[in-house]
Amino acid sequence: MYPVLFKLGPLTIHTYGFCIAIGFVFALAYVSRTAQKKQLNSDVIIDLCFYALISGMLGGRLMYVILEWETFENNWIEIFRIWNGGLVFYGGFIAAFIFSWRYMAAKQLPILKTLDILAPAVALAHAFGRIGCFFAGCCYGAHCDLPWAVTFTHPLTLARPDIPLHPTQLYSSAMNFIIFTILVIFSKKEPKEGAVAIGYLFIYGLGRFCVEFFRGDDRGAVFFYSLSPAQAIGLLMMFISCVLYPVIIKKSSSQ
Repeated sequence: MYPVLFKLGPLTIHTYGFCIAIGFVFALAYVSRTAQKKQLNSDVIIDLCFYALISGMLGGRLMYVILEWETFENNWIEIFRIWNGGLVFYGGFIAAFIFSWRYMAAKQLPILKTLDILAPAVALAHAFGRIGCFFAGCCYGAHCDLPWAVTFTHPLTLARPDIPLHPTQLYSSAMNFIIFTILVIFSKKEPKEGAVAIGYLFIYGLGRFCVEFFRGDDRGAVFFYSLSPAQAIGLLMMFISCVLYPVIIKKSSSQ
């Protein structure tokens, strides 16, 4: 599509990075407003979001480089050109989660309550990030003859050019917008603490598992029954959420 949004002299604004920035701003606005409603220190949680963004981007890039090492082994400078696309969500999610957990403990934030605020924001930011993927051409789909198939023709695209493909980036974006909407509606019903975050784990794991069937890019080594690593992690997320949910309910009921 359009990997470069515009150029202003020596400054190049890449659409991928711009979409990530827009998603983060919207997510930050949601977190700030929700934290105030929940009577939590919004300044501390906003700081957490900035640190989580940095750790998430580093973790996402690291996993991408590991999975696509053949692309970088003879051109190390490309590792740092993150604006060209190339973040693995699960790598970023794991890195951001580990850092956020330690940060919340250090700042004595209520972990489950804070995670419930962050979960919809993650889905919202991710939705915009996938739009950036679409413009960059990364995370592209398999060959498709359906009416909504997309053909990438830009010389800088990361997708397979001149072939009609599933717009899997837009599938993922729509999925994350839907997840955000579901979690916001669910959170208004005052569920048990931790339930919103666990709901995110299950719904995202299920959605990602399904979208992966339409991906056409290299997904890494396959597991049993030809599942991609992302599908295996999606199943793991669903399993963990099913195990944790009754624990959370029991813990909340005893308080």
